[in-house]
Amino acid sequence: MLARPELLALDAGPEQRTSAVLERVVRRSPIRWRILAIAVFNSAVALLLLGLIWNGARVLGDAWSDLRRVRQSERFLRSLDSDAERLQSLIHRYFAQSDPDVHAKIIDIRETLISQLRVQARLDPLLTEASRPLAAITERFIAGFDQLRDTRAAISLIYENKVLRPSRDMAGLYGLVTNATTDPTSLVWPALSKSREAYNAMVLAANAFYLSDTASAAREAKSYAKVIKRTAPIMADLSGGDEIQRKALLELEQRADLFENGIDELQDAFAKQARLLREAIDENADAMSAAIDNLTGGIHALEQSAQRRFDQTLEDVAVRLSLLALAFVVLVVLMGIQIAKSISEPLADLRNAMLAIASGNYDRRVSGLTAGDEIGEMARAVEVFRENAIAKRRAEEDLRQAKESAETALAELRATQTSLIEAEKLAALGGLVAGVAHEVNNPVGISLTVASSLARRCDDFAGEVASGQIRRSRLEEFTRSTATAAKQLVANLMRAGELVQSFKQVAVDRSQAERRSFDLGQAVEQILASLRPTLKTSDVQLLVEVPPGIQMDSYPGPLGQILTNLFLNSLHHAFDGRQGGTISVSARRRGRDEVEILFRDDGQGMSEEVQRCAFDPFFTTRRGSGGTGLGLHIVYNLVTARLGGRIVLSSSPGLGTTFLIVLPLVAPGETSRSETVRAEAGNV
Repeated sequence: MLARPELLALDAGPEQRTSAVLERVVRRSPIRWRILAIAVFNSAVALLLLGLIWNGARVLGDAWSDLRRVRQSERFLRSLDSDAERLQSLIHRYFAQSDPDVHAKIIDIRETLISQLRVQARLDPLLTEASRPLAAITERFIAGFDQLRDTRAAISLIYENKVLRPSRDMAGLYGLVTNATTDPTSLVWPALSKSREAYNAMVLAANAFYLSDTASAAREAKSYAKVIKRTAPIMADLSGGDEIQRKALLELEQRADLFENGIDELQDAFAKQARLLREAIDENADAMSAAIDNLTGGIHALEQSAQRRFDQTLEDVAVRLSLLALAFVVLVVLMGIQIAKSISEPLADLRNAMLAIASGNYDRRVSGLTAGDEIGEMARAVEVFRENAIAKRRAEEDLRQAKESAETALAELRATQTSLIEAEKLAALGGLVAGVAHEVNNPVGISLTVASSLARRCDDFAGEVASGQIRRSRLEEFTRSTATAAKQLVANLMRAGELVQSFKQVAVDRSQAERRSFDLGQAVEQILASLRPTLKTSDVQLLVEVPPGIQMDSYPGPLGQILTNLFLNSLHHAFDGRQGGTISVSARRRGRDEVEILFRDDGQGMSEEVQRCAFDPFFTTRRGSGGTGLGLHIVYNLVTARLGGRIVLSSSPGLGTTFLIVLPLVAPGETSRSETVRAEAGNV
């Protein structure tokens, strides 16, 4: 007997007592509540973690938004600086060569810069204040471009009106002077040729100056203009009295002077353009780059600050989450260990108790019977099982003794049953013997009477022969009567021999139950021939319709017992209290391997209740009249077990009874004598 857990807890140390008390406290609640407690605790910690994560995510989101905003501002400044440099390059390129595509790009970039500054100033708080000087620089930059464009337009007008137009007028004047000078020997030709060469060089130099804005080209163009101005009066003096040539040459001097003034104005315009490029474009571009660099530096500092704040926030969130997760894991582990112990240890004790019960040790008591959880309920159920097992063991001992007594009684009952079956067989065989003896007695009695009569006639005939009074007619009469008597003797004795032979074959088949090949019609006829004498005391007719040629390899003895039991059952039960009737036995082939035997009577029939119990052993409706109730039970066992067939009963009250027997032409293998007896006897 084991000690109770409460007594063991009193003998343990403080830690063990604390653990035992804690276990009792825990086991007061059901297991599902403990698991639910872990789930609730996990859910609470999960919600706490989610709250911390959400708060950390919010802080991290703010820091990341600041960092992203700073980086976006930095990217905008880099893009703005790049666009300014590109705009500066395009402006220089445009004033180096007036390309409409370049001008379109300049306009597009200018509009982009202005719109970006305005939009970014509204969207980005970091650039709201800093964008104002940057916008002012950009406005000056764009205004300088507008001034440069006006200057460029002025240069084009100066070049068109004060350089190209005088040069075209001078070309016409040269043509007029040339056409007016008809004398090839005129002294004006050398000076005119030199002046025309200077004109051509002047025009080339003017074009080069306009295209390249080089001071040497301007000086060269003005020097050639001065040559034309010096040669024009000389050619006017050498022209003679031709007034047209004189006026044309004086006009040529004026146009050369206008051309020279146009070159001077063009130089001034180019100088203004260069100054605007330097001051309004390059200096403003440098100022914009410097402002962007300053802003970039400030924004970079803000970016570093935002990055440090983001990293610090991330680190703080990670530390808090790690500490909370560690505490959560420790609590869950401790809680899980305690709950697992409150489940595993009682289950182990319960398992050991069940193993002890399974091994037959019923003296070990189950621990934890006072616990309020499911394991306590299981322990109490196992304790009930142990008590039931003890009671069962006692009951088994009583049952074993009762079984031994029952087996002894069963053996005696089986012996009695076997005796009854043998008695039933002997009773049937006795009835067969009585009927055959009565049937044989008739031909034997007739033969005895004929033989006695024949003996007397022989004595009388011998006396007549001895007296010598024998006559021929008497001899003939004696001969005829003797032949008749001999025929009667032979016929009756043959009839008696046939009856004895049939009885002998049936008796041998009944007693030995050997397997042999036989004709079904002949076997049925022999069996029924031994039963016909029993019909003389009743008005029942026996009809047999078995065609010849149905060969069977089976057991004629059990077949005869089947027909005999069915025949006697019909005589005793079907026609009890009835006058007359018919019993018919017919057979026919069924397929290639089976034969169908139909035994039918038109007696009083059976009720449904009797039909359900007809084949049961010891069931009879004539218990008080000497019936054993084994006839149809023996028939059923012989048909199904010995002959390997099947039997079907159908009957209705007042309409007779029919037994349909289906047998194989070749019976199954032989069984031992003990098996045959058991098949005939059945199970009690």
